[in-house]
Formats: sequence, structure tokens, C-alpha cells
Amino acid sequence: MERLTAEDQLMLWPDERWPQDIGALAVLDGSRLLEPDGRFRIEAVRQAIEARLHLVPRFRQRLQVPPRGLGGPLWMDAPWFDLADHVRVIPLPAPGDEAQLLLATEQLRRRRLDRSRPLWEMWFLSGLPERRIGLFVRMHHAIADGIAGVATIGTFLDAGPDATAGSAPPWTPAPPSPARALFADNVRRHVAGLGRACSALARPADIMRHVRAAWPAMRELSTAPPAVPTSLDLVVGPDRSLALIRGSLDLVKQIAHRHDAKVNDVLLAVTAGGLRGLFQRRGEPVADLVVPVYVPVTLRQPEHREQARGNLIGQMVVPLPVGMPDPGRRLRRIATETARQKAKSHPNLGTMLRSRLARRALLKYLDRHPVSVTTADVPGPPLPVYLAGARLLEVFPVLPLIGKVTLGVAALSYAGQFNITAVADRDAVPDLAVFAASAQNELRALSAPVPAGSTSGSA
Repeated sequence: MERLTAEDQLMLWPDERWPQDIGALAVLDGSRLLEPDGRFRIEAVRQAIEARLHLVPRFRQRLQVPPRGLGGPLWMDAPWFDLADHVRVIPLPAPGDEAQLLLATEQLRRRRLDRSRPLWEMWFLSGLPERRIGLFVRMHHAIADGIAGVATIGTFLDAGPDATAGSAPPWTPAPPSPARALFADNVRRHVAGLGRACSALARPADIMRHVRAAWPAMRELSTAPPAVPTSLDLVVGPDRSLALIRGSLDLVKQIAHRHDAKVNDVLLAVTAGGLRGLFQRRGEPVADLVVPVYVPVTLRQPEHREQARGNLIGQMVVPLPVGMPDPGRRLRRIATETARQKAKSHPNLGTMLRSRLARRALLKYLDRHPVSVTTADVPGPPLPVYLAGARLLEVFPVLPLIGKVTLGVAALSYAGQFNITAVADRDAVPDLAVFAASAQNELRALSAPVPAGSTSGSA
């Protein structure tokens, strides 16, 4: 019986208003997937995916929320499963360019995942020039965080074009758990939790150690000064805009090395530059402006990330010095701040928000210091990979939005690329193209040669 973890359940509560799907938009070389007349070989793709579905049990399971008294949500095998409901193809309207690809992705994103089925989809978008194929894949955030999502989709990818997935093993859904089994499991879990609590009370030194580890982050949340309001401070609506920013991973690493920073710091600096250009175009003052952003912190050990499942993340809030005019100084300031933040303890979000004190501190922080921007930096395959024999040419992550977080900026490294997607609430950021152009300019400015006589470590 697989109950959702506390962290996974956190991804369910906002779902009614703000769908919490994570995804990626990719472009494939369609040479092997298109017939001479241009028809997409959807059955061949479904066969390749079906052959490995047994390696991803969640893709044949649906979410069940039992009645009160029978415990929390759990994953159960779908009583029936048709792969054609999850792997589909649609043609892009002419002229089949990037704008049409982004628009089609947004239209598909607006279609809610059906809770009566497993919570994932793959949409192949035909009609791009040069026999290329778009691919929009998404799954509910309750299934995976960013790193686990990459690992999950990686199950269906190959290192070469001629790998064979083999035949699909037989699958029979397990029968649903009866109410009495759910009730007994719920009682067992409550008893085990009570036992753990009593055991913890017998070790006060351990309790104090955990409290001391979490206290600096909690204290900073509760005492942070009020944020400066901006035009991004709106409640997220139903519509989204997407923009793509392309980059080189080697170049980003060179920029990071030059400024004693990390790759994620460069993403934050690019975000800061994009925000600066956006606010300037809107006529908003940027002098001394600091914009807080959410930055997820993975709690997984590096050696476990390729087999990652579910959600296991913490969260930190990093102030971006948008008002600082020099890109290099902005990056170094960000690198200093993220290093300071990473030195703190970042408890698992699901565990932390069980505490009434933690929830109160978080609500107090959000009331005084609203956050309108979130970022994510996810490592992808370092070498080219293939899906059903088709090479993955490029891939961009797609973040969900929630509450008043009206702008999401995510990067995914793949085969030497460092590709960024900006996802925005359409009402709050109708001028997303301005942000994207400013972010791209920031990346160019950071990659420019350092003038002779300057020092990368200057403040």
C-alpha cells in the first residue's frame, strides 16, 4: 500500500485553482518517426514506451483519496489502462514555427490531467520545419520533483538510435485495497507515529539539535523586512505565456568560474537581469530594488538522483539585487548570498510544514515579504539521448505557478546546452518577451571578456 509522502501531498492542495504539473518541451529529429508522406508513426512510439512502462509503476497508477478515517491519499493500479490516452500526436497549424509550438504547449497545459487516470501525458507535435517533431511531456508534481521527473522520463530514453526496448511484459492491475485494509493501515501508521513521537521525547538532545538546525531559517523568515511591491504582485490566473532562452553549458560554467559562482547562481543572475529590463521598460524604479525569489534545494544525494522518485526538496529565498547596474557585481553578490543560504539547514518541506510554528512563520513571511518569482536549475543528460530512435535535439523545462508567484524561470542542461524557459501568468507578464530579451542580454554581458585590469572578485 503506497501512501503519498507528506512532501508529495503538498503538491495536491493547490491543484484545484493552480494545476501543479511539471513538464518539459523538447524538439526531436523526426527522420525516423515520420513516414515519407509526413505521417507520424505514433504506434511505433507507443510500442517503445509500453515496453518500459513496468519500470515506472506510477504511470499505470491513479491517485485515490480515501474517505475520512481511512488514511491519506495513495497510489493504486488503474483498473484499466490504455496507452493511447496518454501518448498522442497533434499537428501544429501552419507555419509550424516556434511561436506555434509554444502556443500549442500552453493550450495542452490548460487541459487538466484526468484524476480518474494515471497523471501523465506525452504529446507529439508534428509540423515543424526540417522534419522535426515537438514533444510536450508532463506529469503531476505529486509524482515527482524536477530531478525525479528527469529520471522518470529518462527511463524511456536511449544512449543511441538503434537500441531496442524489447517487448512489453504482461501487466495485470492489482485489485484495489478494501476499506478494512485502508482502515487497518491508517491505524498502524498512527500507532507508529505515536511511537516515534514518544521515542523522540525520550531523546531531548536530538530534539534540541533539530530545533537549533532549523531555527536560523525560521528566524530569518519571521524577521525579514517587508518587500518592495512590484507590478508582478498579482494572484496567478489561468493563462500562461512561455518564452525560450538558449545557452551553452560550457559558457555558463566559464562565467560561474570567472565570478567564483555556481551554475545556479548564473541562472539567478540571468533572472535578475531579465527582471531589471522588464521593470525598466514598464517605467518602474529599479534603483536599490531587491526582488526575492524561491530557489528549491534538492535533499537527494548525488549518487541517488538517477533513480529518484517522488519529491524531496527544501526551499530557500534568495534576494536578487536587481537595482545593481553591473552584471558581474550582481552575479558575485548573488553567489555570496546563495553560499550563505546553503550553509543553513533546509528541512524537507513536507516535514517542516507539519509544524504549526513553521506554518505560522511561513504565512507571516509571505504576508510581509511576498515572493513573485521562482526558479529551478535541473541537470539533464550530459550526452545526446534518443526516444524510439529519434534524437532529442533540445529540451526546455516547464514550471507550474501558484499563488502570487507569477513568473517561473527554469533551466535544464542537456548535451552541452543550457536552455531556459520563462513561464509567466499572462495577465501579470503580458510583456514576457521583454523579460526574455533582457535575460538573454544579461547572459551575453556576463560572457563578455573581462576588461584588462579588472578583478573578478571585486564587490
